[in-house]
Amino acid sequence: MDNPYLCPACGTNRSRFNLIEQVVHPVKKDPRTGEIVEEVDDSDPLQAPYRGESRRVQCGVCGVIDPEERFIKTARRGTGEPCL
Repeated sequence: MDNPYLCPACGTNRSRFNLIEQVVHPVKKDPRTGEIVEEVDDSDPLQAPYRGESRRVQCGVCGVIDPEERFIKTARRGTGEPCL
């Protein structure tokens, strides 16, 4: 969280961002109605584990939303620091 950001889309914003924390809720839905019928436990063998980002970032200027790592790498490219 202590890494500088640079928007990969507009390329100018380095200070205004919305941090989006993603919280996963595995559920089963009724296929006809779409109603949630139960929350699924992580130990359920048919439930694939979530593999997405835990945080996404939205540029506070142009509105683009991308994984946090993309904002960090764009900032590093702008300073000549190696992008690990």
